[in-house]
Amino acid sequence: MSNGPSAVLSFDEIDALVRDVIAEGKAGRQQTAWQMVQPLRKAQPRQPEAAMALLWIVDERGLERQAAVEALSEIELSHGQDIEILSAVGGCLERARDIDDLNAPPPDDPVFRNVLEKLDALARTCEGRPEQETILRGLATSACMLARQHDAIAESSHRKLTEINPRKSEYHYNLGLFYKTRGRFAEGVTANQMAASLADEISEGCEWNLGICATGARNAEVALDVWKRLGQTIEIGRFGLPEGRYRPCKVKLAQRPLAERAANLDDPGQEETVWIERLSPCHGIIRSVLYGNLGVDYGDVILMDGAPITHHTYGEERVAVFPHLATLLRRNYQFFDFAGTQDKAGQLVGLSEELDGDAVVYSHSETVTMLCATCWRDPDIDHAHHESMERHVVTGRIAAPPDIAPARLLDLIDKGIEKREQCQLYAPDLCAAAGLVARERIDRRRFALLTDN
Repeated sequence: MSNGPSAVLSFDEIDALVRDVIAEGKAGRQQTAWQMVQPLRKAQPRQPEAAMALLWIVDERGLERQAAVEALSEIELSHGQDIEILSAVGGCLERARDIDDLNAPPPDDPVFRNVLEKLDALARTCEGRPEQETILRGLATSACMLARQHDAIAESSHRKLTEINPRKSEYHYNLGLFYKTRGRFAEGVTANQMAASLADEISEGCEWNLGICATGARNAEVALDVWKRLGQTIEIGRFGLPEGRYRPCKVKLAQRPLAERAANLDDPGQEETVWIERLSPCHGIIRSVLYGNLGVDYGDVILMDGAPITHHTYGEERVAVFPHLATLLRRNYQFFDFAGTQDKAGQLVGLSEELDGDAVVYSHSETVTMLCATCWRDPDIDHAHHESMERHVVTGRIAAPPDIAPARLLDLIDKGIEKREQCQLYAPDLCAAAGLVARERIDRRRFALLTDN
């Protein structure tokens, strides 16, 4: 906290500071905004108006995230029993973390738990009193910001708000948003439909959340209706869900997405950013073969949230990266590690064109490696002298639908290799699955030589 006396600021001074700080922050000059906000930080412990002004700046994204955390912490310490201010702090906590990174673990800054505990105690004390509604708004937000740690408090707060003011569209919308992020999609559909029925004008956010929840609940009729209202060219397609023509995008997959985890293991686990074949505004088929075992992989159908985490740039094209919301369908594809050699980039990956269905030879790395030619010819011999040779090595994984027999898959790969001079591919586990014991032994030796180097 800033040192020095806490001068009392006039209404005009506060108003001018708020306008200037927000303007600087929104212009991207957040370091300047932080310097300009210092008089409010000094005044806020003794001047509630300064504290509320600082909260307004945070809510308007006038400060960068860590500065917002610091400001909220100071206000919570100074006004921890002031219902109006503490409730506003709770509502502002969503500005103190990246809510678009849906699957992030709970934040570790103590202000999140401190505010939650104080608001929870106040909510119990003020049960049935006029100020309960204000407290519950801050409590619901602060509980949701702590991932799956306090779902009971979050749900109870949201539901009580819809009971206190059942005609307020925003309360039903927020309840639907909670259900969506917890994977309770059918309940999310109901809450968002109620929000829409009460709104003077249906917001795009409400429509998007309804469409996502309907897709997650496999309610194709409602989802299709939403996307058509939003101007999408789309009809019922694969998997009994709405499908249109969309450019590929990327999704940050999580081993444990927020909607599929619990309080005792409340972090995303392993994560990988992959390409998907986008089928609708909110779902698609994974088209990257993963490095790790996330419990979801190539060919699976996933649901994604509507707000991108970031964008990746490829030349002049910006590709949105969305968070993984849930897995709609695991299609049980077969996976086989491979290593191989090629003369030109992309030759082994090009084998995918020779395969049935959407089976794929997927490269994870392409490198130039020096190998011993003598060991390559007979890896069982202990050679006193080694002669080096250069190889363009590719490693990755083969993915194939469950209805393609391993022997058929291997035969198609072999025929593709015959068309490509100086290319070889070794997949010992695929040979084993095809029942080719002798070939498996040879492939495993060659695979080990390529991957060890």
